Amino acid sequence: MFKNNRRNKLIALFVAIAALAIFVNIPFLPKYIESPGTAPNLKPVVSIKGHSDKFKGKFMFTTVSESQASIASYVVAKFNPHQTIESISDVTGNQDQQSYINLQNVYMESAINNAIYNAFHYAKKDVYLKYRGIYVLAVDSKSNFYNQIKAGDSIVSLNGHRFKSSAQFRNYVKSKKIGSKMTLTVYRNKKKIKITRKLYKLAGTNQAGIGIILSDDNQVSTKIPIDVNPGEVGGPSAGLMFSLQIYGQLTQQNIRHSQNIAGTGTIDENGNVGEIGGIDKKIIAARDAGAKYFLAPYVKPTKEVLKYEDQHMTNYQLAVKTAKKYAPNMKVIPVTSFSDALNALKKIKGM
Repeated sequence: MFKNNRRNKLIALFVAIAALAIFVNIPFLPKYIESPGTAPNLKPVVSIKGHSDKFKGKFMFTTVSESQASIASYVVAKFNPHQTIESISDVTGNQDQQSYINLQNVYMESAINNAIYNAFHYAKKDVYLKYRGIYVLAVDSKSNFYNQIKAGDSIVSLNGHRFKSSAQFRNYVKSKKIGSKMTLTVYRNKKKIKITRKLYKLAGTNQAGIGIILSDDNQVSTKIPIDVNPGEVGGPSAGLMFSLQIYGQLTQQNIRHSQNIAGTGTIDENGNVGEIGGIDKKIIAARDAGAKYFLAPYVKPTKEVLKYEDQHMTNYQLAVKTAKKYAPNMKVIPVTSFSDALNALKKIKGM
């Protein structure tokens, strides 16, 4: 009898512990935990026919890990200096999960295309940029197209008309009257969809509009076959590092001087490098991956700029501050453009 009672108590204790473990790890809080992610080597990510990367060292792009908070992870994040707690709306922009994922994939595709274009252009290799339409980044909740168009959609025509630039797209919409019907031809998940709704009045204007934030959908083509496959990673922030890896392989130059170089930053079709989020966490990811140098986007820290910056510091300022405290052996290098990054890399050899 005593043995049975003891066994029953042990079973009850085990069940209670298991139930508690399940409970505290259920991601049910309306919060996200952002943590240092990884710093993948770009050698296996970029494949260019006849142009392999034979040099020592590596270029690395850096990531931030996002996960929905459980009670346990929330408590841990409160005491972890490298983690931050964010509301779901701040992370996703009030989009549903699938729209958010679609948008991150759009950003990644755009980053890859711009990286290829810049790298081939600077390497003096044949490259062509073709405008296909526009990507939808966000939709105004007051728009008549809200819940019809999704973030990540590609709009290829308006009322059957195709355009050669986003400027032509905007001018066509502006030429219409408020309340007039507009039929959008949209590609979503490789399926063609037609959506017809009335144009509404854009806030603060007397102009008709669809009510979207957009980005150009450009197709890049090259004579030399190239494939860039970052896996499940999304977002625009790897553009700069993609472009450097591609350029190095195309030119067969050891532009990183056999060093381990991490970095981050968006890149547009004109080679301009833009700021990103979570650079403090990316510094930690780069440190853990053995990076000796880190390329960080640079903007002039004016009062107006700092007002809207994360922790009221520019990317470069926050990267330097984080590295000084947690990665003192890693040098942070400011860059403003692709050509600026190439010039910065030339100086590494003498550092």
